[in-house]
Amino acid sequence: MTTPQSIEPQYTLLTAVARLDELRVRESLAGAGSDEEALDRGELLELLALSEVVARKAAYGRQLSVRAAREAGASWSQIGAALGTSKQAAWEAHNRWIDEQAAAHGQLGQMGFDEDDVAEARAIAGEPEGP
Repeated sequence: MTTPQSIEPQYTLLTAVARLDELRVRESLAGAGSDEEALDRGELLELLALSEVVARKAAYGRQLSVRAAREAGASWSQIGAALGTSKQAAWEAHNRWIDEQAAAHGQLGQMGFDEDDVAEARAIAGEPEGP
């Protein structure tokens, strides 16, 4: 069965996006009346699973960029503005990501953050500055 977990190790973000785009183009051509381009059930399920893989990998990459911005001295206000959200929402999303990485540690097929990684990530994140 095609699941995000079963296909994620095969792809980088770039290759997953390329395959997703290929399937979406074929799907859109099939909608224009080209039966040759129609996706079969397996490909449609792959399209769904790839959508989730891309979303997960993009979200992970976004949080790595947030961490890098913090390490470079960016404020939570600046990060929130770059993400189109508030500093508080950006900080909370990043801290949820840290929690998710801590929960993933030691799980089969996932690296996650050990206690030292979590402590370092929280130190880098800091607290959102005042108004």
